[in-house]
Amino acid sequence: MSVAETLESRVEPSSEGRAGGPRIPPRLRRNLGSIFWQGCTLIAVVALLAFLGHNIALNLKARGLASGFDFLSKEAGFAIGFSLIPFTETDTYGRAFIVGLLNTIFVAFVSMILATVLGTIIGVARVSKHPPTAAAALVYVEGLRNIPLLLQVLFWQQLLINGLPGVRQSLSFGGWVFLNNRGLVLPDVSTGALPVPPSLMAAIIAATLIALSIIAFRRAEPSRRRQVTVWGIGALLALEVLLATLTVDWSRPALTGFNFRNGVVLVPEFVALVVALTIYNAAFIAEIVRAGIESVNKGQREAAAALGLPPRLTMRLIVLPQAMRVVIPPLANQYSHLLKASSLATVIGYPDLVNVFLGTTLNQTGRAIEIVTMTMAVYLVLSALVAGFTSWFNAKVALVER
Repeated sequence: MSVAETLESRVEPSSEGRAGGPRIPPRLRRNLGSIFWQGCTLIAVVALLAFLGHNIALNLKARGLASGFDFLSKEAGFAIGFSLIPFTETDTYGRAFIVGLLNTIFVAFVSMILATVLGTIIGVARVSKHPPTAAAALVYVEGLRNIPLLLQVLFWQQLLINGLPGVRQSLSFGGWVFLNNRGLVLPDVSTGALPVPPSLMAAIIAATLIALSIIAFRRAEPSRRRQVTVWGIGALLALEVLLATLTVDWSRPALTGFNFRNGVVLVPEFVALVVALTIYNAAFIAEIVRAGIESVNKGQREAAAALGLPPRLTMRLIVLPQAMRVVIPPLANQYSHLLKASSLATVIGYPDLVNVFLGTTLNQTGRAIEIVTMTMAVYLVLSALVAGFTSWFNAKVALVER
């Protein structure tokens, strides 16, 4: 037997020859197997949820308990001390849910902004070359992040209620902002009257800025077009804010009798919760920022110093932009933690979603399963939105390697 015949006899017949059909590639077979097992898992999960739902419905029916979401259209019958939208006792439980949701988003958003600013400042101070500044930042971080958040919330609530003066002895900040044991009083705003409608002025300014930005974008060098675009958008936003400021009437709070008139009052519970969430999460954000700064190669700073850049510009223009790729992923996790920790508002009586919906509404209606499910879904969606936004922002500021 020749060598060619020996090799031919050792070759296995193809699947097409054995089965009479086309041969399935190995990669496709692996994908089909993966899809099969994923489908089996999905079916098992759906079956388990259906089984649990069926048992819950039978148990509720046996005990004579109502189920469903029809309670959202019924009259609530209770008042809410602080709300961003009007709410009365005759409103529905559905509107109470919206009030609690908005209060939760409001306190979490304000705390995120303040904690980010404060945490960034302390994080930069942690790597300062001045020993007193670095030591003070270290004491802040190690001190506040090791104290339970619940204790800090209770501390600030008691400090605001018992440590601040009454309404008549309020602490004044320029005659526009007042702080007392009833909360923080801010100026109120109302739309002013102008000879030209604000919408028309905004449209004219926007069109002018867009035209100027397009001209500058076309004339700029390719390497500077992104910078021109950013500056154009910033100028547009700044002028829109200025226009909005000029078209409103600022109503200064005035003390009349035993309370202030013509002002927006932020209740002490809100102020205490924001302060506690801010200073607690700022300690963790400071460590995230410090780690991001230290991850930047020291050669970058040495090169900036060789070019004559002062330390302030080196930090703002070179170090911090490169540190963002390390800072943003853990920062998203800290934001999610802050959002969920805002549910501690129910301990001090701030009417957030947990207090209004999971507390008062649940006690009155008894719809535990529906209310708990809606509350968990809200925190799940909000956390997913925070994670999605930070991921998008991380992709925008990520360094592109060439």
